[in-house]
Amino acid sequence: MSKNQKVIIVGAGIVGASIAYNLSKVHQDITLVESHSKAGCGVTSNSFAWINPSGRVPENFQHLYDGSLAEYHVLEKEIPELKVDWNGSLSWGIPVNINKSYVEKITGQQVSDLEPHLKEYPKEALYAFKEGAVDPNILTNLLLKKAQENGVNILFDTKVTQVKKEDAKVVGIHTSKGFIESDVIVLANGTALPELCKPLGIEVPVESSPSIIIRMKSSKKLIHTLISNSRFEARQLSDTMLIAAEDYLDDHGKNGPEEIGKRALETLRYDLVDGEHLELESIKVGMRPMPKDGYPIVGFHDEVKGLYLAVMHSAITLSPVISRLIAKEIVDNVQLEELEGCRLSRFYQVNEI
Repeated sequence: MSKNQKVIIVGAGIVGASIAYNLSKVHQDITLVESHSKAGCGVTSNSFAWINPSGRVPENFQHLYDGSLAEYHVLEKEIPELKVDWNGSLSWGIPVNINKSYVEKITGQQVSDLEPHLKEYPKEALYAFKEGAVDPNILTNLLLKKAQENGVNILFDTKVTQVKKEDAKVVGIHTSKGFIESDVIVLANGTALPELCKPLGIEVPVESSPSIIIRMKSSKKLIHTLISNSRFEARQLSDTMLIAAEDYLDDHGKNGPEEIGKRALETLRYDLVDGEHLELESIKVGMRPMPKDGYPIVGFHDEVKGLYLAVMHSAITLSPVISRLIAKEIVDNVQLEELEGCRLSRFYQVNEI
């Protein structure tokens, strides 16, 4: 890519921030546009933020998950202010991929040693000792701070209303504050991405997948790893804040977010020693952008030159490793083999008879 080419990134969540950071290390003419007044206001702020590559995934995505832990360690060296909680995760009573080299079976006594505030212990559990977790807001803002230091221009309170193209090439975006010219447009705006693509005649199979995040004030640290079992999924965000994740069932009633959040609080109060002192701070729903098959959609569009799509779940796990590859594709104008399984075209390929 020529240094005078202009790149616009739409969306300042963890994906957009990661791309901006990686691009800023090799390219200066970058503008990041965000509709909210600050970064990470969407699903990023309501993320459980578990760096969790141990799930079962198809072979053509496995290398991306496998590279996620190493990429976070690189990020820690590049951004010393970043603090990743590397205390691992404990799971029991739920499916876990035990084929990972860093997942081991441990006894109930070992669980007790790791988590002394549990009232009851399983006979055995799986300990993914290399996994971690982050504060998603701190991570996103650190990435953007470094990106700005490297020359990225960030426009908050700026809503993108339309991607403009001439012939088969993007030329810029219309926003609430006027038109911005560009040569490359990276759409990293999550669930809003499909709507921006529709006027271009592009269907992107991404839907909103809601999840519930419950934040609780804690007088002291009650959980040391990240615990995922049949009763709860929770971790310490800080010494004085505990967060739990729950599945979204309905928008109201006994299965609505408020009631589910209150039940999660009561479960943790019951299951943890000194848990009775937990106080509910907030119950929020995050609308995760979920591709139809559950795996990332990444890459230049085949028919609209300069349009780059970037949407993924789980973004916390994948965005550091994928955004580094994205930056290389954009700067060098190449298609990397590592991202071939992520292309939008996989949804529209017709098997030849």
